[in-house]
Amino acid sequence: GNGRMTDDEYRTHMTLWSLLAAPLLAGNDLARMSKSTLDILTNKEIIAIDQDAAAHPVKRNVIEEGKTEIWTRELEDGSTAVALFNRGEQQASITVEWSKLGASAPASGRDLWAHKDVAFSGQSYTATVPKHGVSAFRLPKS
Repeated sequence: GNGRMTDDEYRTHMTLWSLLAAPLLAGNDLARMSKSTLDILTNKEIIAIDQDAAAHPVKRNVIEEGKTEIWTRELEDGSTAVALFNRGEQQASITVEWSKLGASAPASGRDLWAHKDVAFSGQSYTATVPKHGVSAFRLPKS
């Protein structure tokens, strides 16, 4: 990062570019970057979304105009990348209703920023997302 955004905003930025399968370039001073910036730029699970061979287009679902959005992208192995974006100025609870994404309720997924498996139950999942932040998951093929 160039020092003008928070770590949450940098994670959002990296997730956005990865979902769009965009070229990933570091425009910062590599010799002076923080550990958190290095961790964001080298997140192998997020980079894998960007470099997925299928390069399917992303689908955007606006939940609350100007505040919260859910983006999804089908991946080559049949799994799905899901990102919950909070564009608002306050922390937000964002609920994914699996049926609205055209998916059956998954039993589990992978949190791409926490690097841990997550268990889901029911027909929806709610994440608390910081302002200008993101929660990103990879769901197994259903």
